[in-house]
Amino acid sequence: MSQLRKSFFLLLLFVSLMLFRGLPQPVEAGDESYRNLELFTDVLAIIQKSYVEDVDLNELIYGGIRGMLATLDPHSSFLSPDMYQEMKVDTHGEFGGLGIEIVIRDNKLTVVAPIEGTPAFAAGIEAGDVIISIDDQPVKDLELMQAVKQLRGPKGSPVTLTILRRGEDDPRQYTIVRDIIQIHSVKGRILQEGYGYIRIAQFQEKTGADLRTEVAKLKEGQAQAFNGLILDLRNNPGGLLDQAVAVADLFLDEGLIVYTEGREPGSQMSFKASAEGTEPDYPMVVLINGGSASASEIVAGALSDHGRAVIMGERSFGKGSVQTIIPLSDNSGLRLTTARYFTPSGVSIQARGIVPDILVAGAELKNKENMTHFRERDLDNHIETPAEPSAVENGQDSPELSDEDRSDFQLMRAFDLLKGLEIMKGKKLNAA
Repeated sequence: MSQLRKSFFLLLLFVSLMLFRGLPQPVEAGDESYRNLELFTDVLAIIQKSYVEDVDLNELIYGGIRGMLATLDPHSSFLSPDMYQEMKVDTHGEFGGLGIEIVIRDNKLTVVAPIEGTPAFAAGIEAGDVIISIDDQPVKDLELMQAVKQLRGPKGSPVTLTILRRGEDDPRQYTIVRDIIQIHSVKGRILQEGYGYIRIAQFQEKTGADLRTEVAKLKEGQAQAFNGLILDLRNNPGGLLDQAVAVADLFLDEGLIVYTEGREPGSQMSFKASAEGTEPDYPMVVLINGGSASASEIVAGALSDHGRAVIMGERSFGKGSVQTIIPLSDNSGLRLTTARYFTPSGVSIQARGIVPDILVAGAELKNKENMTHFRERDLDNHIETPAEPSAVENGQDSPELSDEDRSDFQLMRAFDLLKGLEIMKGKKLNAA
């Protein structure tokens, strides 16, 4: 074997052992794995010697690794050193870009969800949109992390996306100005006395702690404990597994939250709820849609399986796999699918998603400002009611709800359900 081929072989063998560490049998001379590696080094040597132009050996090896991972699944990818640094930035919640989560699905670059409050969200990018070009450059053969790199950039720089939307024949074009994406993963507010609303945009390093703080903040100043809470996970593309566990644990006092199964012993994990710090058992509705993925589905699945919450909205995305970021010796890395996760009842949502208990399609309710209703009190000489009119009689059944809340059909359905449960509880107490 020539010195060049020997060097190639040793380098490829080293990379191979990193990729496949934990396999039960090592690579041995004479077996099929050895012959395939030798074939690979033969091709490298031929390219290095005979290709029409000089080629960079490092780029050839990176390309080979990308090719290997591309044969696995849409979520496994090779991270060059700069891409690896970008990946580490994700979980800290601040980077320059558009604010969208993307995935390769059916060989198409597809939007999982725009992140609320980002340039992509404001521009009108929607879950399920297929990106066909970035700055007029087709993305057909683009690897996932290469696409991420193209979409990110310095604040103030524009990028043009051409997208295809389901149900439409003609592509749309959006020119979006990048910004510093500072994702505040947890936001909350009181919808009406006794009824809370919390939105989780993404699962980051401190999401569990931030949620606990937000719940405590909402309770301050309330005359009574929650009559109900809406947890909004719509268009939440996921994030860190441990933070999904922390969120579910806040509302569960015992039992399994999620478990994972993979080939290596380290990927066989299970996570259980603890009683410490658990919220009271008030009614809950969890909102999901097609942009709810991964960690969002873990939370929704756990709360559903334990009967802790009613799941409402649309079928979720269906990403039931766990990716591990594995650093390599040259500061590059692998984003490798290492396990599947299962809900407490043993259900895998991979490519299936979470099906809501109550299906409610997304719709925007338009306020009709000029609509009037003719009532008895509008008649001349009507008989006055001696008692003080109630808020309901004044047409103010939900005075704290904003116009924005009222225009969100799924949110209003969730709110109506919680109020209905409280009304029925009161009627039963009165009847007793």
